[in-house]
Amino acid sequence: MKQAFVDYQDGSEVLEGYLVSHEDGKARPTVLISHAWGGLGDFEKEKANALANLGYNAFAIDMYGKGKRGGSLEENRVLMAPFVENRGLLRQRIVAAFRAAQSFDVVDAEKIAAVGFCFGGMCVLDLARSGSPAKGVVSVHGLLKPPPESLPNELIKAKVLALHGYEDPMVPPEDMTALAAELTDAGVDWQVHAYGLTYHSFTNPKANNAGAGTVFNPTANRRAWQAIENFLAEIFE
Repeated sequence: MKQAFVDYQDGSEVLEGYLVSHEDGKARPTVLISHAWGGLGDFEKEKANALANLGYNAFAIDMYGKGKRGGSLEENRVLMAPFVENRGLLRQRIVAAFRAAQSFDVVDAEKIAAVGFCFGGMCVLDLARSGSPAKGVVSVHGLLKPPPESLPNELIKAKVLALHGYEDPMVPPEDMTALAAELTDAGVDWQVHAYGLTYHSFTNPKANNAGAGTVFNPTANRRAWQAIENFLAEIFE
């Protein structure tokens, strides 16, 4: 595998992603990984490596800017807040990442998907809402609130998979059913998998704060990864 940090831009903002490709240099189906609220880190790089081992290329994107990473809960909140408060900025930034990936020689520009974790789940759903030609998006314990009515959806072309912990205190069940209704009204091919007795951040082995509702669940993690594998195999066939 080839692993490299790659600079790209959203207007004047320089961003730094992590690209994993194969030694043969052939253009392959590619999966974007959108990070949680702390910024691009080891968790997302590990996911990129795992997806490359399935035969894809993977590009872990950067929503915040080169070198902008959170080191505490408060720093994470400060980094994420502008994008949650301004979904137009979020949409612009995730679309910039998608367009950067399309430009890479090792990417089959007709076969791109996106997987996002926590805050990244909101990002990939908004990528779909932008009308992006992505083949599919996967939200993993993502934030599911739709953008404000002032930022209407474009025609959603991507298939959508949402993987959700039913006990997630940050994303109550009504958010999940609202997403299902939104996607149904838009005529989208969608799936929602809800895991019982499962909380936020259930795929992150470092999540161990029961008081905050962030708890790793190895069974849900295994099931979620299998669902992601199945979804990617289907959309890229």
